[in-house]
Amino acid sequence: MSSAEDPQDKMLKVMQEHASRIMDAVPWAQALGLKLTKLEKGRAFAKVDWREDLVGDPDTGVIHGGVLTALLDNLSGVCITTALAKPMSMATLDLRIDYMRPAEKGRQILAEAECYHVTRSVAFTRAWAYHESRDKVIATAAATFALNDISRWASGNTALNMANEMLGDEI
Repeated sequence: MSSAEDPQDKMLKVMQEHASRIMDAVPWAQALGLKLTKLEKGRAFAKVDWREDLVGDPDTGVIHGGVLTALLDNLSGVCITTALAKPMSMATLDLRIDYMRPAEKGRQILAEAECYHVTRSVAFTRAWAYHESRDKVIATAAATFALNDISRWASGNTALNMANEMLGDEI
């Protein structure tokens, strides 16, 4: 079997083609302005622009820690999907965030996440948020996610509808 026929490669290709829609399917990710910038097998990259309404400390203009948590949690879920051979629903079981330094006023936040292990029902990730490079991280995350059969999602779920539309009979 060539790598082009690998179900995991096919799913990653479909995700890359529809990357702009993935975050848009999550209302709170859309509200925070989270944007996917790149997808690789087992890895995902995103950014969020500084905005006044995301500030947690008006005196300093520092972004609220909840924005970082939402960014790293969501991006970790996306990177798991790039490591799977078929779509699965997932839920965060555990998420640890270590805040290293403030996200500075006026600066874009970049983030990346990697899925480093997947079992039949659990996936494990690491993630980083930073300004220009991972040399000086703003926050790191380590998480575990429960993986479930995607058919258990309720009909009418936007993400399920999008997965069906995107994947069709490709997987």
